[in-house]
Amino acid sequence: MKTIFLSAVAVVAGASSALAGIAPLQPRQSSLPAIEVKGNAFFAGDTRFYVRGVDYQPGGSSKLVDPIADVELCKRDIANFKKLGLNTIRVYTVDNTANHDECMTELANAGIYLVLDVNTPKYSINRADPEISYNDVYLQSVFATVDAFAKYTNTLAFFSGNEVINDGPSSAAAPYVKAVTRDLRQYIGSRGYRKIPVGYSAADVDTNRLQMAQYMNCGSDDERSDFFAFNDYSWCDPSSFQQSGWDVKVKNFTGYGLPLFLSEYGCIKGVYSGGLVYEYSEEGSGYGLVTIDGSSVTENGDFAALSKALSGASNPPDNGGYNATGGASGCPEKDSPNWDVENDALPAIPEPAMKYMTEGAGAGPGLTGPGSQNSGTRSSGTATQGSGQVTSTASSRASGAAGGLVVPEFSWTPVICMSAMLLSTFFGATLL
Repeated sequence: MKTIFLSAVAVVAGASSALAGIAPLQPRQSSLPAIEVKGNAFFAGDTRFYVRGVDYQPGGSSKLVDPIADVELCKRDIANFKKLGLNTIRVYTVDNTANHDECMTELANAGIYLVLDVNTPKYSINRADPEISYNDVYLQSVFATVDAFAKYTNTLAFFSGNEVINDGPSSAAAPYVKAVTRDLRQYIGSRGYRKIPVGYSAADVDTNRLQMAQYMNCGSDDERSDFFAFNDYSWCDPSSFQQSGWDVKVKNFTGYGLPLFLSEYGCIKGVYSGGLVYEYSEEGSGYGLVTIDGSSVTENGDFAALSKALSGASNPPDNGGYNATGGASGCPEKDSPNWDVENDALPAIPEPAMKYMTEGAGAGPGLTGPGSQNSGTRSSGTATQGSGQVTSTASSRASGAAGGLVVPEFSWTPVICMSAMLLSTFFGATLL
């Protein structure tokens, strides 16, 4: 696991505001409320929601499977999620042709939400060639993934991309990432779904992290993200608030207008709305909380450390002093080679993809489709500001599966990190 930490847990769990085709399905009523954005925070009803989660993709990138389509696998691991004290999992890849009703219901019954990446390796934006890979075939796939999961009340959010920008030159792909975010938000609204948050997961690079955060929150309302997340492995033992650079991160994100959380965190050695620990299963990199061998699951040392850290970390009082009004950022100026984006102009949605807003996306390609990066019709030009607004909404009908669900070895790492958690809680709760 990129490990625990409790320094990272601290930053994550404690700190606060710094950081028609087919008509759509409506969720059934239950006791797990849908998460919504209020200002720069997530809320479950009237209570602020802090992400206490883990990144979950057994098999990793080398063995591409959908972990929430396998019911027995899902049930097995949910028992460990509960033991850890999690309220959220992130899944990087799913099969948008599979049935997820039973696993999503089991997750909801355990009080667990899903943050889902809509892309797959074959259907994603290619940072080296974003103009070609942003096309109608690609959008059909990601829209179909939205269709598959919008009915579940415990679908917390969608990631429009993960680490597409990972250095200065690749920042040229940022307008395409932002266009996908715009298109997903428009599709969700046009299809009559509840307002499921859509945002981006940024790489652990200092080169342009702040510019990307500002960029995803600038421009007209239809172009702005619902939240921003980034992957961070900087606070690793031995380290400190200053040594890790977290003092600068907190300063940079003070007053940021969107919910902010860590989409990956951890270390090999050991002012937000929470975070997702990397990662649940050991996939050869040393970061796993558990080791899976066939049907056998063995807890690794950091499993107990994380469980202890989360159980000992309470949320800040009074909803963490969040910024209730939120607010847009100014668009960052071009600063080559670190930030190679000229202005806030975005590519227009590819013309053939516009029909999905009214007709729906239809069946997705799943994990065996031929791919989209070199196929389909690309954007024909620059979008007009406001073109991503919802102009009509599909009718809806009641249905849905898990929808509307009711509301080892001793280490000094937990001790060190718990101290860090208290510190970060203090800093986070004082930032507006």
